[in-house]
Amino acid sequence: MVGLKPTDIPPTATVKFLGAGMAACIADLCTFPLDTAKVRLQIQGESKPTKSVKTIHYKGVFGTITTMVRTEGPTSLYNGLVAGLQRQMSFASIRIGLYDSVKQFYTSTGSENAGVLTRLLAGCTTGAMAVTCAQPTDVVKVRFQAHVRLTDGTKKYNGTVDAYKTIAKEEGVRGLWKDTFPCHFIAAFGAGFCATVVASPIDVVKTRYMNSTHGQYRNAFNCMLTMVILEGPTAFYKGFMPSFLRLGSWNVVMFVTYEQLKRAVMLAQQP
Repeated sequence: MVGLKPTDIPPTATVKFLGAGMAACIADLCTFPLDTAKVRLQIQGESKPTKSVKTIHYKGVFGTITTMVRTEGPTSLYNGLVAGLQRQMSFASIRIGLYDSVKQFYTSTGSENAGVLTRLLAGCTTGAMAVTCAQPTDVVKVRFQAHVRLTDGTKKYNGTVDAYKTIAKEEGVRGLWKDTFPCHFIAAFGAGFCATVVASPIDVVKTRYMNSTHGQYRNAFNCMLTMVILEGPTAFYKGFMPSFLRLGSWNVVMFVTYEQLKRAVMLAQQP
């Protein structure tokens, strides 16, 4: 646009879409071990010990990370990373990258003058689109993170693609969308510590349900009741600390990187 400085040139929808996805991937790379520790703590107490895999007790954020490194190797902290990056590229790109475009679609007075209801509608729309598209990647990510494989153990899935195929074959295509939409929307309306307090019980149920075998729970509500009966209400806050630490650090890295990527693109557009 003539007369605008390079930093004043509004980024295109493509730039926002790709920038949000790339920024989210960088944030995920930095915080993935915390997410893995959170999943391990959340599912702890659910599985009964077997002859092939002994029960490993995790305690605290760094205790979980240390135990995983000692028993499974450092790479175990990044189990499911490929699916995690796929999730960020699809989820963040849609949820954040398309937000302004959807907001503009819903208003005729310009996106800058959009009211609260329009912004809320745009957020819900992109959130629903993001969850629908990214849900299979989230299920596979959780399965990899939850799987304990000792030195002499066997792999549950032979790679990310095999995980998609195996889940679809054994549990049906619906198994890849194994979750409840309210989990994401309730978590989306919180921030920082309050978000973790509110979303942690839902997040734990989501993790347990995603990682469950076919027929283990009838639905997410049954999963929740089983947790309360067998483990008590404190089970809903397993993995609270790594979840809180990851939420804060992920948001910081994500949005700082996103702004830097947008700035770099806009500067590159300078004549």
